Amino acid sequence: MSEKTIKANRKWHTIFFVFLIAVMTFASITITDFNIFHGIATLPKAIAWIFSNMWISQETWERLPTILEKLLETVLVSIAATTTGTVVAFFLSLMGSKTTGRSTIWGAFARFVASVSRNIPVVAWALILLLSFGQNSMTGYLALFVGSVGFLTRAFIESIDEASQSAVEALRATGATYFQIVFKAVVPQCLPQLISWILFMIETNIRSATLVGILTGTGIGYTFDLYYKTLNYNAVALVTFSIILAVIVIELMSNYIRKVII
Repeated sequence: MSEKTIKANRKWHTIFFVFLIAVMTFASITITDFNIFHGIATLPKAIAWIFSNMWISQETWERLPTILEKLLETVLVSIAATTTGTVVAFFLSLMGSKTTGRSTIWGAFARFVASVSRNIPVVAWALILLLSFGQNSMTGYLALFVGSVGFLTRAFIESIDEASQSAVEALRATGATYFQIVFKAVVPQCLPQLISWILFMIETNIRSATLVGILTGTGIGYTFDLYYKTLNYNAVALVTFSIILAVIVIELMSNYIRKVII
Protein backbone atom coordinates (compact mmCIF):
# COMPACT_ATOMS: atom_id res chain seq x y z
CA MET A 1 0.00 0.00 0.00
CA SER A 2 1.44 3.34 -1.09
CA GLU A 3 1.98 6.31 1.21
CA LYS A 4 -0.63 8.27 -0.75
CA THR A 5 -3.24 5.58 -0.14
CA ILE A 6 -2.40 5.46 3.58
CA LYS A 7 -2.85 9.23 3.91
CA ALA A 8 -6.15 9.06 2.03
CA ASN A 9 -7.40 6.31 4.36
CA ARG A 10 -6.41 8.32 7.44
CA LYS A 11 -8.23 11.35 6.01
CA TRP A 12 -11.44 9.38 5.47
CA HIS A 13 -11.16 7.79 8.93
CA THR A 14 -10.81 11.25 10.49
CA ILE A 15 -13.81 12.55 8.54
CA PHE A 16 -15.86 9.50 9.58
CA PHE A 17 -15.07 9.90 13.29
CA VAL A 18 -15.75 13.65 13.22
CA PHE A 19 -19.09 12.96 11.52
CA LEU A 20 -19.88 10.23 14.06
CA ILE A 21 -19.13 12.56 17.00
CA ALA A 22 -21.29 15.28 15.42
CA VAL A 23 -24.20 12.86 15.01
CA MET A 24 -23.87 11.61 18.60
CA THR A 25 -23.74 15.20 19.89
CA PHE A 26 -26.85 16.19 17.93
CA ALA A 27 -28.69 13.05 19.08
CA SER A 28 -27.77 13.74 22.72
CA ILE A 29 -29.01 17.34 22.46
CA THR A 30 -32.26 16.17 20.89
CA ILE A 31 -32.92 13.38 23.40
CA THR A 32 -32.18 15.54 26.47
CA ASP A 33 -33.97 18.58 24.99
CA PHE A 34 -30.94 20.72 25.78
CA ASN A 35 -31.00 24.29 24.50
CA ILE A 36 -27.50 25.72 24.40
CA PHE A 37 -28.72 29.20 23.52
CA HIS A 38 -31.05 29.27 26.54
CA GLY A 39 -28.15 28.14 28.75
CA ILE A 40 -25.90 30.93 27.49
CA ALA A 41 -28.70 33.48 27.89
CA THR A 42 -29.29 32.53 31.56
CA LEU A 43 -25.57 32.54 32.41
CA PRO A 44 -25.40 36.26 33.37
CA LYS A 45 -28.34 35.83 35.78
CA ALA A 46 -26.65 32.80 37.36
CA ILE A 47 -23.41 34.72 37.86
CA ALA A 48 -25.30 37.69 39.32
CA TRP A 49 -27.10 35.37 41.77
CA ILE A 50 -23.81 33.86 42.90
CA PHE A 51 -22.25 37.26 43.62
CA SER A 52 -25.37 38.51 45.39
CA ASN A 53 -25.87 35.44 47.62
CA MET A 54 -22.56 33.58 47.90
CA TRP A 55 -20.61 36.03 50.01
CA ILE A 56 -18.99 35.48 53.40
CA SER A 57 -20.52 37.55 56.19
CA GLN A 58 -19.00 38.43 59.55
CA GLU A 59 -21.37 36.04 61.31
CA THR A 60 -20.32 33.22 58.99
CA TRP A 61 -16.67 33.46 60.07
CA GLU A 62 -17.75 32.21 63.51
CA ARG A 63 -18.51 28.87 61.89
CA LEU A 64 -14.96 28.53 60.56
CA PRO A 65 -13.61 26.27 63.37
CA THR A 66 -16.42 23.74 62.79
CA ILE A 67 -15.90 23.88 59.03
CA LEU A 68 -12.14 23.37 59.37
CA GLU A 69 -12.70 20.42 61.70
CA LYS A 70 -14.96 18.73 59.14
CA LEU A 71 -12.53 19.59 56.35
CA LEU A 72 -9.66 18.02 58.27
CA GLU A 73 -11.77 14.90 58.77
CA THR A 74 -12.37 14.70 55.02
CA VAL A 75 -8.68 15.16 54.20
CA LEU A 76 -7.59 12.50 56.72
CA VAL A 77 -10.15 9.97 55.46
CA SER A 78 -8.99 10.62 51.89
CA ILE A 79 -5.34 10.11 52.81
CA ALA A 80 -6.15 6.95 54.82
CA ALA A 81 -8.16 5.48 51.95
CA THR A 82 -5.37 6.26 49.49
CA THR A 83 -2.49 4.89 51.58
CA THR A 84 -4.24 1.63 52.51
CA GLY A 85 -5.49 1.28 48.95
CA THR A 86 -1.91 1.74 47.75
CA VAL A 87 -0.74 -1.34 49.67
CA VAL A 88 -3.46 -3.54 48.17
CA ALA A 89 -2.97 -2.03 44.70
CA PHE A 90 0.77 -2.65 44.83
CA PHE A 91 0.41 -6.39 45.44
CA LEU A 92 -2.39 -6.66 42.86
CA SER A 93 -0.20 -4.87 40.33
CA LEU A 94 2.63 -7.32 40.98
CA MET A 95 0.24 -10.14 40.12
CA GLY A 96 -1.21 -8.34 37.10
CA SER A 97 2.02 -7.07 35.54
CA LYS A 98 3.66 -8.99 32.72
CA THR A 99 7.07 -8.25 34.27
CA THR A 100 6.39 -9.54 37.78
CA GLY A 101 3.35 -11.78 37.31
CA ARG A 102 3.90 -15.45 38.14
CA SER A 103 0.48 -16.86 37.29
CA THR A 104 -1.91 -16.16 34.41
CA ILE A 105 -4.91 -16.88 36.64
CA TRP A 106 -3.79 -14.49 39.38
CA GLY A 107 -2.90 -11.90 36.78
CA ALA A 108 -6.38 -12.10 35.25
CA PHE A 109 -7.88 -11.88 38.76
CA ALA A 110 -5.89 -8.74 39.58
CA ARG A 111 -6.90 -7.05 36.33
CA PHE A 112 -10.54 -8.03 36.88
CA VAL A 113 -10.57 -6.52 40.38
CA ALA A 114 -8.95 -3.35 39.06
CA SER A 115 -11.42 -3.09 36.20
CA VAL A 116 -14.53 -3.57 38.35
CA SER A 117 -13.50 -1.24 41.15
CA ARG A 118 -12.25 1.43 38.72
CA ASN A 119 -15.17 1.45 36.29
CA ILE A 120 -17.84 1.77 38.99
CA PRO A 121 -17.85 5.43 40.17
CA VAL A 122 -16.95 6.23 43.77
CA VAL A 123 -20.42 7.72 44.31
CA ALA A 124 -21.98 4.43 43.17
CA TRP A 125 -19.74 2.51 45.59
CA ALA A 126 -20.88 4.86 48.38
CA LEU A 127 -24.53 4.14 47.57
CA ILE A 128 -23.88 0.39 47.50
CA LEU A 129 -21.97 0.43 50.80
CA LEU A 130 -24.63 2.58 52.46
CA LEU A 131 -26.93 -0.45 52.46
CA SER A 132 -24.49 -2.41 54.63
CA PHE A 133 -22.66 0.16 56.73
CA GLY A 134 -25.12 3.07 56.95
CA GLN A 135 -24.21 6.75 57.08
CA ASN A 136 -20.83 6.97 58.78
CA SER A 137 -17.17 7.63 58.07
CA MET A 138 -16.47 3.95 57.42
CA THR A 139 -18.77 3.98 54.39
CA GLY A 140 -16.97 6.98 52.92
CA TYR A 141 -13.59 5.43 53.64
CA LEU A 142 -14.49 2.13 51.98
CA ALA A 143 -15.92 3.85 48.89
CA LEU A 144 -12.73 5.85 48.42
CA PHE A 145 -10.62 2.78 49.25
CA VAL A 146 -12.25 0.64 46.56
CA GLY A 147 -11.92 3.40 43.97
CA SER A 148 -8.28 3.93 44.91
CA VAL A 149 -7.47 0.24 44.59
CA GLY A 150 -8.92 0.08 41.09
CA PHE A 151 -7.23 3.19 39.77
CA LEU A 152 -3.85 2.61 41.39
CA THR A 153 -3.69 -1.05 40.38
CA ARG A 154 -4.10 -0.10 36.72
CA ALA A 155 -1.60 2.77 37.02
CA PHE A 156 0.95 0.61 38.89
CA ILE A 157 0.68 -2.20 36.33
CA GLU A 158 1.46 0.21 33.50
CA SER A 159 4.40 1.69 35.43
CA ILE A 160 5.86 -1.73 36.24
CA ASP A 161 5.45 -2.93 32.65
CA GLU A 162 7.48 0.07 31.46
CA ALA A 163 10.42 -0.86 33.68
CA SER A 164 13.62 -1.98 32.00
CA GLN A 165 13.98 -5.75 31.68
CA SER A 166 17.78 -5.77 31.77
CA ALA A 167 18.04 -5.38 35.55
CA VAL A 168 15.33 -7.99 36.08
CA GLU A 169 17.07 -10.50 33.84
CA ALA A 170 20.41 -9.80 35.49
CA LEU A 171 19.07 -10.58 38.96
CA ARG A 172 17.30 -13.69 37.69
CA ALA A 173 20.57 -14.90 36.24
CA THR A 174 22.21 -14.58 39.67
CA GLY A 175 19.48 -16.70 41.27
CA ALA A 176 17.78 -13.86 43.15
CA THR A 177 14.41 -14.58 44.77
CA TYR A 178 11.16 -13.13 43.48
CA PHE A 179 10.94 -10.37 46.10
CA GLN A 180 14.63 -9.52 45.68
CA ILE A 181 13.95 -8.92 41.99
CA VAL A 182 10.86 -6.83 42.80
CA PHE A 183 12.46 -4.61 45.43
CA LYS A 184 15.96 -4.39 43.94
CA ALA A 185 15.19 -4.10 40.21
CA VAL A 186 11.53 -3.18 39.62
CA VAL A 187 10.57 -0.84 42.47
CA PRO A 188 13.64 1.46 42.24
CA GLN A 189 12.88 2.12 38.56
CA CYS A 190 9.15 2.71 39.11
CA LEU A 191 9.24 4.50 42.47
CA PRO A 192 8.97 8.10 41.15
CA GLN A 193 5.99 7.18 38.95
CA LEU A 194 4.33 5.24 41.77
CA ILE A 195 4.65 8.14 44.20
CA SER A 196 3.33 10.52 41.55
CA TRP A 197 0.25 8.34 41.08
CA ILE A 198 -0.30 8.13 44.84
CA LEU A 199 -0.18 11.91 45.18
CA PHE A 200 -2.59 12.30 42.28
CA MET A 201 -4.95 9.81 43.95
CA ILE A 202 -4.89 11.79 47.20
CA GLU A 203 -5.89 14.95 45.31
CA THR A 204 -8.68 13.09 43.51
CA ASN A 205 -9.98 11.48 46.70
CA ILE A 206 -10.19 14.81 48.50
CA ARG A 207 -12.41 16.11 45.70
CA SER A 208 -14.48 12.92 45.63
CA ALA A 209 -14.77 12.79 49.43
CA THR A 210 -16.76 16.03 49.40
CA LEU A 211 -19.47 14.45 47.27
CA VAL A 212 -19.29 11.14 49.10
CA GLY A 213 -19.73 13.01 52.40
CA ILE A 214 -23.09 14.33 51.21
CA LEU A 215 -24.28 10.74 50.84
CA THR A 216 -22.68 9.33 53.98
CA GLY A 217 -23.53 12.30 56.23
CA THR A 218 -19.92 12.90 57.23
CA GLY A 219 -17.10 15.36 56.68
CA ILE A 220 -17.18 18.62 54.81
CA GLY A 221 -19.69 17.24 52.30
CA TYR A 222 -22.33 16.85 55.00
CA THR A 223 -21.59 20.35 56.30
CA PHE A 224 -22.03 21.76 52.79
CA ASP A 225 -25.29 19.87 52.32
CA LEU A 226 -26.61 20.97 55.70
CA TYR A 227 -25.99 24.67 55.06
CA TYR A 228 -27.30 24.40 51.50
CA LYS A 229 -30.58 22.78 52.56
CA THR A 230 -31.12 25.42 55.24
CA LEU A 231 -30.52 28.13 52.59
CA ASN A 232 -27.54 29.48 54.52
CA TYR A 233 -25.68 30.54 51.39
CA ASN A 234 -23.13 32.61 53.30
CA ALA A 235 -21.96 29.49 55.11
CA VAL A 236 -22.05 27.57 51.83
CA ALA A 237 -19.70 30.17 50.38
CA LEU A 238 -17.26 29.72 53.27
CA VAL A 239 -17.38 25.93 52.94
CA THR A 240 -16.78 26.17 49.19
CA PHE A 241 -13.88 28.58 49.70
CA SER A 242 -12.35 26.25 52.31
CA ILE A 243 -12.59 23.23 49.98
CA ILE A 244 -11.04 25.12 47.08
CA LEU A 245 -8.21 26.40 49.27
CA ALA A 246 -7.53 22.93 50.68
CA VAL A 247 -7.42 21.37 47.20
CA ILE A 248 -5.04 24.08 45.97
CA VAL A 249 -2.72 23.62 48.97
CA ILE A 250 -2.68 19.83 48.52
CA GLU A 251 -1.98 20.21 44.81
CA LEU A 252 0.89 22.65 45.43
CA MET A 253 2.39 20.27 47.98
CA SER A 254 2.03 17.36 45.54
CA ASN A 255 3.69 19.33 42.74
CA TYR A 256 6.58 20.23 45.03
CA ILE A 257 7.06 16.61 46.11
CA ARG A 258 6.99 15.49 42.46
CA LYS A 259 9.69 18.01 41.56
CA VAL A 260 11.87 16.84 44.43
CA ILE A 261 11.44 13.14 43.64
CA ILE A 262 11.31 13.18 39.85
